[in-house]
Amino acid sequence: MSAIEFTLTSQTPFLSASLPAAFEQPSTESSVLAAHHEKVPRLSRSIASPVARLKLLAELSGGASNGKLNSLLPQLLAKIRQLMTSDFAILGISRSDDLQVQITAFDAADGIAPHRESIESLAKLLWEHALSDGKCWIGSSEEPGLNSAADGEEMAIPSLNSCVLPLIARDRILGILALGKRDSAYAQDELDYLGQVSNQVAVLIENNFLHAELQKLKEEFGECAPHVEDELPNESRFEEIVGRSPALQRVLRQVEVVAPTDSGVLIQGETGTGKELIARAIHNLSGRLDRPFVKVNCAAIPSGLLESELFGHEKGAFTGAVMRKPGRFEVADKGTLFLDEVGDIPLELQSKLLRVLQEREFERLGSTRTQQVDVRVIAATHRDLKQMVEEGTFRSDLYYRLHVFPLTVPPLRDRREDIPLIVRHFVDKYAKRMNRCIETIPAKTMEVFTSYSWPGNIRELQNLIERAVILSPGISLRAPLEELKQEMTTPASGTNLSTLEEMEREHVLRALRESNWVTGGPNGAAARLGMKRTTLAYRIRKLKIPCRPQ
Repeated sequence: MSAIEFTLTSQTPFLSASLPAAFEQPSTESSVLAAHHEKVPRLSRSIASPVARLKLLAELSGGASNGKLNSLLPQLLAKIRQLMTSDFAILGISRSDDLQVQITAFDAADGIAPHRESIESLAKLLWEHALSDGKCWIGSSEEPGLNSAADGEEMAIPSLNSCVLPLIARDRILGILALGKRDSAYAQDELDYLGQVSNQVAVLIENNFLHAELQKLKEEFGECAPHVEDELPNESRFEEIVGRSPALQRVLRQVEVVAPTDSGVLIQGETGTGKELIARAIHNLSGRLDRPFVKVNCAAIPSGLLESELFGHEKGAFTGAVMRKPGRFEVADKGTLFLDEVGDIPLELQSKLLRVLQEREFERLGSTRTQQVDVRVIAATHRDLKQMVEEGTFRSDLYYRLHVFPLTVPPLRDRREDIPLIVRHFVDKYAKRMNRCIETIPAKTMEVFTSYSWPGNIRELQNLIERAVILSPGISLRAPLEELKQEMTTPASGTNLSTLEEMEREHVLRALRESNWVTGGPNGAAARLGMKRTTLAYRIRKLKIPCRPQ
């Protein structure tokens, strides 16, 4: 009910009941004068009361929140007590999760001087009534701790007609507004008015809490100067790229520089750092935005099929080629081709890739007709291509052709200030997908997240957050922190000697990681270890090495 609606509904029955009583004909002249002197002041106060009530509601919904809360609430409580002709009023706020109320303001009529202990015990009693069902409570309570200010003797009040209204905002009880008087109980129209007042006071307190929390976050994370913010790249232009760290912003600025051109880009960085997102951002900011963006993971395709996948084949080119198939270069014509893990391309195929990059032409497998294409190539790898060139496993001319505009994506451990933003992003993403409502992330959880080194980078963090959302039935994130803490406390090198089997297992794991978990091919783990692929598969099963991590 709005403030205007409240005034219209509360004034009408009052005036209809009060005016006839004030002007009815007495039997004698003396009774007329007595009635006049007795009822006119009372009538004036009653008529002024709805106006004052409406004015208080307007202040609460308008400019009342401009002042400081600690100085505003005592003045506000005094106005409420006077308007409701009450003997005392208490306003308590619960500022913590322990369900304890703290007295923020207290006001009493003249002649009543309460002890602090009496106020606290009374507030505790009324707070329990508010927590019982979260609704307005009306009743009587005995509180003998109110003293007379005139003679200092204890004034025993056997019964107080009290009403307690919970201050509720966003389904949470923030505190109580309690009033009490000795003469009569509160009428229904008074309770309706107090209900509106309590709603406005709850909003006022909630806004103050949010403002304090915002100030705390600003102090914790710091505020960027306005001229620095103006120089930051527009976040809306980089979908799914979350973070404001200097290391990431340098990369995004380079993306904005190279994107409008048609030059090739080589994106380098550890696995799981988001190289594909950077490639897609380059495509989205280029003139080829409306053209296809084709992705090829060179490490996931067997070396014998990679040439057909990239350049296509004619019907009958090899066993199983029952029809002509266009390659990825043809599909990406006038668009962008993203070659992920370009370091895993076999050496015999690199010369054909170099030709299409330089001359923009190629032949399908099994064909002699030259195809012309207009494709922008963005390559990515987690390998050190320069070292591969020195080892003779990667062509130097192809390396220089790809190395036109190199970009290095920083690992997550070098941009720890972005971890809270990334965690919140993934929590919201998976909570929405699973129809969960997760509002808070414990500070202890976030501290562990920011302290962990994240060897798997964003991919590892993303998978952990997805698991945490699954394990969180409530509104607070419950992340499995034990495994992170265990890895953080495990020493890098122990004093005890490892067994031969443990050393072999670690050696095989290292080869698998360096080959991006590809076992076959010239750059696979089997070739690195100097054994056959079938022998490596047997050793993997014997050593109980898990499958490739996602």
